[in-house]
Amino acid sequence: MPVSPASRRSWRVSLVTALALAIAYGAQLELPFIAPLFAFLLALASDRPIGLKGLVGLMLLIGITLGCGLLLIPLLEYYPLTGLLLVVLGIYLSAHLLVNLGKALPGIFFMAGMTLISCVGTLSFTAALTMVDAILSGVFIAIVCQWLVFPWLPLPSRPAATSAAPEPQSQGRETGRNVALRTTVLVFPVYLLALTNPAMYVPMIMKSVSLGQQTSETDLHKAGNELLGSTLAGGGLAVLVWGVLQIRPNLWVFFLATLLVSLFVCRRMLVPGTTRFSPGFWQNAMVTLFILVGPAVQDTLNGKDPYRAFAVRMSLFIALSVYAWFAARLIERMRRRLPTSNQEPLC
Repeated sequence: MPVSPASRRSWRVSLVTALALAIAYGAQLELPFIAPLFAFLLALASDRPIGLKGLVGLMLLIGITLGCGLLLIPLLEYYPLTGLLLVVLGIYLSAHLLVNLGKALPGIFFMAGMTLISCVGTLSFTAALTMVDAILSGVFIAIVCQWLVFPWLPLPSRPAATSAAPEPQSQGRETGRNVALRTTVLVFPVYLLALTNPAMYVPMIMKSVSLGQQTSETDLHKAGNELLGSTLAGGGLAVLVWGVLQIRPNLWVFFLATLLVSLFVCRRMLVPGTTRFSPGFWQNAMVTLFILVGPAVQDTLNGKDPYRAFAVRMSLFIALSVYAWFAARLIERMRRRLPTSNQEPLC
């Protein structure tokens, strides 16, 4: 029986994700969960892997955007007010790139540099460099895994309108400003919280960036169900993967568990009629899974209590999802009360 393009695409994304996880953990990289996270997002966004020239360009883009975060570290240390104002501006500009200009990769990595890298740098400049190296290594592994997997599962040529990842939609000027403001209001308070204890709250920044992107694509009438529901779904999937690892804790079981969960999620994202939830719901659930399971594995290797840390992170993620929904509704309500500047003249 022939395999549908959507099913084949699900296998491609899942195999790339699981293979990246196996390589990253097998090579004992720093922060190895970053590799499967980016492998999932990048494989989902494109049907064709970039070439060698494109990979070099992508590495340079990541290095430059993340390097902006490194430049903020001295400002945050010696001129904190100036540094924080630049972080706010950077978050807003990142959201503008994502929403208004449709530049997903520059926007995501620029926001990661302004928030994630600068926050970790306040703890240690070496730790910030380690984070940059982990992201570069993770993206490199993700692209190499695409080179290995995609040729074995070719897809038929199809019009751009039916691409796996939805194309960014151009929005009006007022709408774009509101979404950028909404993302800034969501991410910046989490950033301030993370500055008090970067080692504990760094996963919160990663989650807030993910939620900021999701609130940009979600209708406010269903934002509560989407944001909170996807977080709970990701937590449930993380518990499932963690339970399987407790039965047989080795890399091959981790690989197979990740492959099966990715297939489950990808089918609901890519095969029409399999779920009533949006693709953004399942994408955020998968991101939550990696942010929860990855640090839990690291906690086990470092001799920490993974169950307590998992419970704390999950509680913080739920609180963050509720705050994201509340902030989005509050900003929308304030916007509706403001007089519009483009009203038609009465005569």
